[in-house]
Amino acid sequence: MTTCGIIPARFDSQRFKGKVLEKIKGKSMLWHVYNRAKEAQLLDDVIIATDNKKIQKEAENFGAEVVMTSPEATTGTDRIAEVAQSLSHDIIINIQGDEPLIDPKLIDKLVQTLSDDESLKIVTAVFKCNKKNYLEGQDVVKVVKDADDYALYFSRSLIPYPRCVDEVNFYKHLGIYAYRRMFLLTFATLAPSELEVIEGLEQLRMLEYGYRIKVVEAENDSIGVDTPEELEKVKMIMEKSSA
Repeated sequence: MTTCGIIPARFDSQRFKGKVLEKIKGKSMLWHVYNRAKEAQLLDDVIIATDNKKIQKEAENFGAEVVMTSPEATTGTDRIAEVAQSLSHDIIINIQGDEPLIDPKLIDKLVQTLSDDESLKIVTAVFKCNKKNYLEGQDVVKVVKDADDYALYFSRSLIPYPRCVDEVNFYKHLGIYAYRRMFLLTFATLAPSELEVIEGLEQLRMLEYGYRIKVVEAENDSIGVDTPEELEKVKMIMEKSSA
């Protein structure tokens, strides 16, 4: 099995334009994501996919391989699928460009899970939490899974709803995916599904088309930076650590 981590990085983020170029400890957010990905033991290659010249220049300045993609790509998955078309790797990892706290060990865990089971086409990650208020807000995607650790549903709403019990294990979805390359290319050709459009979550397209998504549990949370406030939170965390 050969593996490639692809980091989709766009400049015109709807809520936080240019966020991947924002500085954390003197380095761009993109630099932090890339270097954490490079620490993963099971990635053969790491590529940054972007349609923006500023991001291309920044990535090339710190020595990353960059592939320019079409500005018509509307999602990160579309962007990595475009890159994957010209690759020969068996496994593609979608590593979000706005998660500078991503754990390299989690990347390896996803790769290993997909490698160990030929029946799997896609694997993603969750973080377990029993604090309801920790998951409040539509920007935090929640997931419920079955007894065999396959995703049942993803939602921006709180799921499951704790109607009859006080203690509940909730699962926050972490936006990292491991795909078999051929499945990724197939998925990118599928039309958006009804639930995907309603919730604004493209992973629901996979479920609606009948594909099963394996879920692995992360030891640590990872914060996706969607706002300047979340960037400041990440800065504080990283200043207090050796990250």
